[in-house]
Order: sequence, then C-alpha cells, then structure tokens
Amino acid sequence: MTETLDEIETISRTNGNAASPRGFRAAGIHSGIKRDKPDLALLVAEVPASAAGVFTTNRVKAAPVRYTQRAISAGRAQAIVVNSGNANACTGETGLADAAEMARLAADALDLPTGLVLVASTGVIGVPLPMDVLRRGIPRAAASLSADGGGAAAEAIRTTDTFTKTCAVRLDIDGVEVTIGGMAKGAGMIHPNLATTLCFLTTDAALPPAVLRRALTCAVAESFNSITVDGDTSTNDTVLALANGRAGGAPITNGEGLSRFTAGLTAVASELARMVVEDGEGATKIVSIRVEGAVSAAEAHQAAMTVANSPLVKTALHGGEPNWGRILAALGRSGVEMAEETTDISFGKLAVVRGGRGVPDVWDAAAAALEEKEIEIRIGLGVGTGAARVWTCDLSEEYVRINGSYTT
Repeated sequence: MTETLDEIETISRTNGNAASPRGFRAAGIHSGIKRDKPDLALLVAEVPASAAGVFTTNRVKAAPVRYTQRAISAGRAQAIVVNSGNANACTGETGLADAAEMARLAADALDLPTGLVLVASTGVIGVPLPMDVLRRGIPRAAASLSADGGGAAAEAIRTTDTFTKTCAVRLDIDGVEVTIGGMAKGAGMIHPNLATTLCFLTTDAALPPAVLRRALTCAVAESFNSITVDGDTSTNDTVLALANGRAGGAPITNGEGLSRFTAGLTAVASELARMVVEDGEGATKIVSIRVEGAVSAAEAHQAAMTVANSPLVKTALHGGEPNWGRILAALGRSGVEMAEETTDISFGKLAVVRGGRGVPDVWDAAAAALEEKEIEIRIGLGVGTGAARVWTCDLSEEYVRINGSYTT
C-alpha cells in the first residue's frame, strides 16, 4: 500500500453514513427478530454498482457469508439486506435457503434481479431465522428507504453495540468531488480476519470491480484487520463496498486518483474500526499500539497484534498497572525479529523502556498515563524500518459478565 498511516490520518472525517454518497438510500426498521429494537436494514444504490467484499477466514462460515461470496463474484450489486439478532450460522441447508430467500424478498420488493442483492446477518449462532418475520419486514423496509435513512440502517445492524458506527469523507479526485461513506457494527468476538463485524462502505466514485476490490483489500488491512477486542474470529465477518459512479467523471483505475481514493476508503474503514474497539464489550479504554523499527511492516503488525491480544497486557491496562514487562514479554514471544537490547517502549511521549531496560523514576507518571481513556503505546524494535499500528482495548470484569450470559 502506497498510502502511509500519517497520510490516512490527515483526511478529515464527517459524521455522514452509508447513504451519504450520491445515489444511495437506506432504511432500518424493527421487524420482530429482536423483541423491541431495530433489526432489519436495507442499503440500495440507484443503479447497479461495482461491488467488492472481504469475508471471515473462519472455516465455520455463516449462510449469508457463503451466499454473498458467490453473489458478489460477478462484481456487481445494487442492494444489501441485513438482519441483526440472528447470525444464521451453523444452520445447514435450511440456513442457505433462508439467505437466498432474503435476497429474493429484497429483490422482489425493490424490483431488482435477485443476483444484484447481497445478504448479511449478525447475532446468535445456531438459531434458524424467523422467516415469517422477514417476509413481512423486508417489504416494509423497502417502503421506508430514503436518502436520510443511513442512521436508521446503522441502528438496525447493532447487536451488543452501545452506539451506532458511521463515518464519511469527501475528497477531490481528479477535479471531481467524491464521497465515501460507511456504517459498521461490532463490539465482541473481535479479531482480525475480519472482526465480528459487519461493515458496509459506499461511494459515488466510479471504479471497475477489480480496482474497487484492490482498494478494499488495502483498506481492510489497515483497519478491520488491525483491531482486536478478545482474539475471537467470527463466523459472519463481512465487509462490502459499492461504487455507483454517480459523482461523474472518468472511472478511477490507477495513479494518483486511485491512491487518493484508497486513502479515503481506508480513512472511513479505519474510523469505523476504531469505533468498534472503543465500543468493545466491557471496554473502558481504547489503546493504539504502534510498532516501528521492525524488519518489515508484516512483522511490525505481528508484534503489535501479539501485544494487543495479551490478556496480561489488557488486564494491566484496565487496572492502570504500568507493568511494561508484560509488553516486552509479549514482543519476545511474538515470533518477530527483535532483541531486548534494542527495544524501546513509551506510553504516549513518556519513555518507560530504553534498550530493554526500565527508565528510572517514571512509575507514577506511567501509571497516570494509563488512567486516560485513550492510550498510545509506542514500541521501537530498532532492527529495521517496518511500521504498523493496531487498536485494542482493556479487558474488564464486565466483558466476562456480558459473554457469560449472552444467550441467557
């Protein structure tokens, strides 16, 4: 990826959503899957759009993942139908038939070919979808579509999320104003490849499907594959992108225009991914871990993720315990090229380790740094030029309470 982390972080985000780009409408309603909360969303483009997707690498894949992986292979789509409250995972052939029926119901309600409808689900695993509810609900959602419906759609895809997650950016690309928007959900069972998340990205830029796929792959690498809450990879992870070309201008295919677009897409995905970590189940702190001086970017990412997933590090962060030895130990078992004698660690701007040795007389200041809601841990390995950043959160007693009673 040619876009650097610093370049991406300079792009200004807005509080837009997946319906913010020109030519998109959305809706979110309560259909009855959940007792009393919104649980069904539609996202629709005015015209057939280029489509790309990235999905869970878990070998146990939910029916909507399997359905949409096949449907998106043509590179074109016009609508996405999403339910929350039920993952439609581990439901066998019935689940696959239900996912296909969701697409047909949406296609009929929107007067579209079924092949242009993608499907996603999130919620409890192993429970059949209540199709009678969806047969009534999907036409109602279609009737509720509007250009202002992005917020309602984002609300309808939530599970244990405590807030909706939306974002947009506006860019000038080759003299054309382009908007990129998105919405996501996720709070638990969060780990790369992807995270337990659904994310839907839209743009009014024009890109061929193959180019959109490359841009999405880059964006996900720097966002949803760079977060962790609890180290668990879901059965339903799905990130979808639609590009309808309504902004006008020539298709973006390469060069500076594609670099600019990819940076914008990554900025939106990164902000949504950061929100997922901020909303991590039981989380009280959001933590950025940045590793520099690794032999490669891949090894920097591996080192950062090892630290981010360490229960000992995460519990220390929750308690405000500046035990940097846990970080150094995690780096040592991460499998990357490193040497204790060349490793530095800082909490924000406060150096706590230099050359593998603790900095004297900083314990109280380090403890104070870990009391903040947003914490930055910077690690220098001193063996190369590779760099990466990941986000994680602390691990609290509340996480255990939430997941000890998820279905009861």
